[in-house]
Amino acid sequence: MKPLRQLFLEHVGQTSANPLAVEIERAEGIYLYGPDGKRYTDLISGVSVSNVGHGNPQVVEAVCAQARKYMHLMVYGELVESPQVLYARRIVAHLPDSLQSVYFVNSGSEAVEGALKLAKRATGRTQLIGFENAYHGSTHGALSVMGGEYFRAAFRPLLPDVGQIRFNCLQDLEQITERTAGVIIEPMQGEAGIVTADASYLKALRDRCTETGALLIFDEIQTGFGRTGYWFAFQKLGVVPDILVLAKSLGGGMPLGAFISSRERMSVLQTDPPLGHITTFGGHPVSCAAGLAALEFLESSGLVEQAEQKGALFESLLCGHPCIREIRRCGLILGVEIGNENTVQRLIRDFVHKGLLPDTFLWRETAFRIAPPLIIREAEIRETAEVILACLDRLA
Repeated sequence: MKPLRQLFLEHVGQTSANPLAVEIERAEGIYLYGPDGKRYTDLISGVSVSNVGHGNPQVVEAVCAQARKYMHLMVYGELVESPQVLYARRIVAHLPDSLQSVYFVNSGSEAVEGALKLAKRATGRTQLIGFENAYHGSTHGALSVMGGEYFRAAFRPLLPDVGQIRFNCLQDLEQITERTAGVIIEPMQGEAGIVTADASYLKALRDRCTETGALLIFDEIQTGFGRTGYWFAFQKLGVVPDILVLAKSLGGGMPLGAFISSRERMSVLQTDPPLGHITTFGGHPVSCAAGLAALEFLESSGLVEQAEQKGALFESLLCGHPCIREIRRCGLILGVEIGNENTVQRLIRDFVHKGLLPDTFLWRETAFRIAPPLIIREAEIRETAEVILACLDRLA
């Protein structure tokens, strides 16, 4: 048989012409292992998916136990499946009373689609507003509110009546009017290189949406479940959305997304027409069981409360290097600004060679991302920082 890497390139649909193409045989904790035994420190957690680490025993046991009971039974929403019910109840225990109805889907993109549809259906309006440098997914609706024409242009026409405003710009809030169904924002823009919304700006945005009757949608796909040092970033910033969008770490490593709102608002998807949003595999019982186990692990481990301290340690160890122009951080997710795209690409190759698995950003090619599993320990942070600094030294 041909080498697995070659088969990967031949038969698996590719997202770019130059994938990392690092073969991984197994993963445990914060580490990934190649077939030759080489160990890679996971610096991106599958883009904020693996918050509780790879192969977490509680999650693995929950997956196996649920698979032995049943897997897919019926299209979402028709049968009472305990993993969905128990997980939804546990999630909303961490949310305010206005966010108590969970609609499970398959992914972040689908969660965004559901949230946009809900905003239109609940308000009877058509206009949607997104932000420059935002990322919400690759499906047509999510792409329509994404903040980058380079990625949108080849797929037009997209959704009509979509506007775009500047992040943290108070002046642009005037573009939200009585025509606006929903405004979707990341409290922390991930693909912009870790740019956090000002708390005062978010409050002004909240006030403007309330004034005009537009629904405020928070995309917390990357920030949810402890990444920022809080269960959700909106809690850190002190502003509550009308609709909350989750995915990535929601499934504890399994595919799962959700959009969450009030029971009253969510009920509009039930009639005129019924099945206003429907999904076959959304809320898959095995994914919900995995997510519930991951949430319980986070609750009992104190990892959410430790995220800020761990992120601050990373920042303190790296911030003095002359090659680093800036570090933007929100809890345990950092954007390390180098200032040159070609230099970052050289760094990425060197990181992989030295046993680190890094990532860059869609809208900020001059920086690299650090977002390891939340279980990372202080000694592992120091060891990782030493490798990063050594790679930076070689740039000189």
